[in-house]
Amino acid sequence: MNTDITELSGNVFRDLGFDGGEAESLRVRARLMAPLERSIQERGITQTEAAEELGAAQARISELMNGKIQAFSIDALINMLDRAGLEVDVDVRPKST
Repeated sequence: MNTDITELSGNVFRDLGFDGGEAESLRVRARLMAPLERSIQERGITQTEAAEELGAAQARISELMNGKIQAFSIDALINMLDRAGLEVDVDVRPKST
């Protein structure tokens, strides 16, 4: 049995091997997608209804609901969050070492 323990970086994408900037972009997109997906689920609306509300195609909502992080830009997600009535707050700080 292998008992090696690997310390995590705090960014699952970095831990999976993505390099610095790409890992951070994926992390931010995942954090933006989660409340949007949760909002759709909690309201019990269909993907078609969500698409109309968010100004997107139903296929895009399907990608969102299926966690296709790389299919979305940060700008697109912020626009969708705004249309959903959700506010985005940005926090920038020095990296922890």
